Amino acid sequence: MSSTSVTESSTSSDHGTDLVPLVLVHVGLLVAGGVSLSLDRPAQGWGVLATVVAYVAALQVAARRSGRPDLAALAAFLVPVSVFQVLPDWVLSGLVGTLRFPDTGGVRVDDVIPLAMAGMWVAPLFVAVALAGGRPAVAAVLSAVVFLGAEIAAPTLGLWEPTGDTTRWGGVAIYVVPAEAALGWATAVAFRATRTSSVPTRVGAALAVSTFYLGALVLAFFLIDVAGWRLTA
Repeated sequence: MSSTSVTESSTSSDHGTDLVPLVLVHVGLLVAGGVSLSLDRPAQGWGVLATVVAYVAALQVAARRSGRPDLAALAAFLVPVSVFQVLPDWVLSGLVGTLRFPDTGGVRVDDVIPLAMAGMWVAPLFVAVALAGGRPAVAAVLSAVVFLGAEIAAPTLGLWEPTGDTTRWGGVAIYVVPAEAALGWATAVAFRATRTSSVPTRVGAALAVSTFYLGALVLAFFLIDVAGWRLTA
């Protein structure tokens, strides 16, 4: 484990730190995302894909120029995490039947999931873990808040929507909220544990995060929407 964690770096008084590029990257994401989502299909899907690719690339550059090695390492770690996040979405869509991605154009995985989703997890996880200073418990809370906002907005924006017989609040499938809190916690833990490890180890940790998240999703779905919670004798 690194001797310099996100928390330690975030509390340093390094006068060389410049977070303005990071702020601008996220402002650009919101603006470009808004423009892409305003397009008609299939241009909308292609626009979202281009926006996500541009954001992920720009984040890597901005994080490296920020003077914060911890944020640069986090931005890099979140790329494989986000790519592997296609797997839980695929399971929910193709097996569990509780998630659907409207066809808005662009490349799709198995005609089910927009390829843009392979990079779409970077932004919310970066915000949650970075603002948490790398503290897993705080990252869990922030992840739940950030993703709850995303889950509320997604159906209206045409990005994804819950399907099937699930308990919902405000259009949000309740089971995903504790799972997404667990995702934030797992991401922070895995990043802190493998920050200075080899690339294969960090990629393996990213896969472990997504696998953990998938288990949390299925468990939460079972406990909230399937289990009868009754005792029989």
